[in-house]
Order: sequence, then structure tokens, then C-alpha cells
Amino acid sequence: MHIITRKRLREFYEKHPQSKSGLEFWYKISSKATWKNFDQLRETFPSADLVKNFTVFNISGNRYRLIVFIDYTYQEIYIRQVLTHAEYDKNNWKQDSWFS
Repeated sequence: MHIITRKRLREFYEKHPQSKSGLEFWYKISSKATWKNFDQLRETFPSADLVKNFTVFNISGNRYRLIVFIDYTYQEIYIRQVLTHAEYDKNNWKQDSWFS
């Protein structure tokens, strides 16, 4: 999978250093993956959730949430947001135009 863009991960873990190992682990696994669909992804990340057009990953023991859009055909992952669990619970991320 080609991940667009790793910069968002770095920006987040610079503000939240405890998230770094979890985000780097997710990046390492995901960038080598060749998932064809959500079911295959769940074999690797069983706690991932599908929320409309987005896939939501629990990071660092569910302390953080990584929200991405995955294009399985083109093998691309678009990082939309990385949030603390408290930020995620506010549901503001659902205002993203890709969510509709």
C-alpha cells in the first residue's frame, strides 16, 4: 500500500510522543500490505472499523484513532486524521467532506 501522507503521522506524534511507536508500527505493517478488501485488512488489524467511506484504526491500546480512506484497487491509503480518543469521541471528524 502506498500511504499518503506520512507527514500527518509525524505531525501528530510530535505533539503526542506516546503515539509514535503505535503509529510507526501501523505504518510499517500497512505500507507492506497488499489488502484487496476490508476483510483481508481485518485479518491484520482485527479491531479496525469501517465507518462509511473510512477505516478507523485503534492505535496504542485505543488511546488514539487513525482515520484513513483506502483505495484497494490502486493500493493507496489516504490519511485523513489522527486523533486522541477524546477528540474522536466528539465526532467532529465526521464533518470531513469525504465522509458523506
